[in-house]
Amino acid sequence: MASPERGSSQCQTAGSPNWLAALRAYLVVSAVGHLAWETAQLPFYTIWSTATRGALAFAVAHCTGGDILIALTALVASLATAGASTWPAHRFASVSALTLGFGIGYAVFSEWWNVAVRGTWAYAASMPTLPWIGTGVSPLLQWAVVPTLALLASRSQAARRNWIPDQRRMS
Repeated sequence: MASPERGSSQCQTAGSPNWLAALRAYLVVSAVGHLAWETAQLPFYTIWSTATRGALAFAVAHCTGGDILIALTALVASLATAGASTWPAHRFASVSALTLGFGIGYAVFSEWWNVAVRGTWAYAASMPTLPWIGTGVSPLLQWAVVPTLALLASRSQAARRNWIPDQRRMS
């Protein structure tokens, strides 16, 4: 596959507004997605039946903030490991796979650490869990679905701004 010529408007570099727009799209979709997911999964935790509305709101805000930091860290680590300055136009699959792996890996560790070791939170009886490790299915799905949507949004944002090169013109 041929690369766009230097200075071409077909593909911007990492410092361009289009690359930044892709990153912003990732963060916005991550924030909205994690906020929605944290709110929807509350009934799967014991806090749902024991806490006040204020405590529930704080828990959702706190967890969503943590999710955004984890999502950003997973993406930055993935970009540093496997990215290209022209991401998401190039190396999208590699960065996405690593981002999902980092996010899901952290979710498994965090759920185990906070449920089994520290007792920071607990699952309600309604939370389906994985039998071999006891991790809740909802947080695992969260870290598969939300980052996938955020990554696709970042790629879509870049394509919408004509940042991802048209492969037909480059052949």
